Amino acid sequence: MTDAVYETRIASLPLIARGKVRDIYAVGESHLLMVTTDRLSAFDVVFPTPIPGKGKLLNAVSNFWFAHFSDIPNHLSGIDPESVVTPEERHQVKDRAVVVHRLTPLPLEAVVRGYLEGSGWKDYQSTGKVCGHNLPQGLQRAEKLPTPIFTPATKAAVGDHDENISFEQAIRLLGADRAEAVQNLSLKLYQDAVTYAQSRGILIADTKFEFGLDAQGTLTLMDEVLTPDSSRFWPKEDYHPGVSPPSFDKQFIRNWLETQHWDKRPPAPSLPAHIVEGTLARYQEALRRLHAQPQQP
Repeated sequence: MTDAVYETRIASLPLIARGKVRDIYAVGESHLLMVTTDRLSAFDVVFPTPIPGKGKLLNAVSNFWFAHFSDIPNHLSGIDPESVVTPEERHQVKDRAVVVHRLTPLPLEAVVRGYLEGSGWKDYQSTGKVCGHNLPQGLQRAEKLPTPIFTPATKAAVGDHDENISFEQAIRLLGADRAEAVQNLSLKLYQDAVTYAQSRGILIADTKFEFGLDAQGTLTLMDEVLTPDSSRFWPKEDYHPGVSPPSFDKQFIRNWLETQHWDKRPPAPSLPAHIVEGTLARYQEALRRLHAQPQQP
């Protein structure tokens, strides 16, 4: 674990916040340094065991998607993260940080679901709906939905749980025009990503986007994008409706945690070496596939 970055200590910049995974520092008045650590969060609880190299992988995946969505405004500034810290601090940010524009974050997570899994599956079992969306009867677990659905959620502080909300609640938070714009852009990004990822052997079951507003009020993509931390990535070759597929994301850890005597509240248990190694291997495979050549239909 000696090469893991669990928590950064950058004395040359003011610390703004430590999130579940990212440490954020001020870079002047108009920019932020966002460092993706090797911390792991599951069930909205931060674990004491880091996943060495995970932060670099997440940073690389997000940067891949920001480049893929080059026509969508995003928070990246293009400033080299190593240029805003001291030489002694550069190892803490190398390959795991970005300098971003300061934005006004929107107070919700823009969740898009294309398959019936996770909290959506539990909701469907009890109500026949997912976050208020009416769905056909008799759908199986992990089944592909007739069309992707937008199911926003509140943003939780560290230690709290995100909560699904209705589109009507999103309208109350953002206003009708902005809520509709967030919904439309989220669905567009998801559909685009699904098409690309499927050609590389990945099914994106669901994901969450975060948006902010710049000084001109432009809706801007921010935070992380379509990473194994914020999405369910399934290997296309192993997908079968009716069962939860293996995945290139945190579901591997969630499945192990469900076998442990833990109430999903802090403090979280330590992770054994085989779970750390298995998680890292899955994140590495996700990035490898995204960069791979398209598969034959």
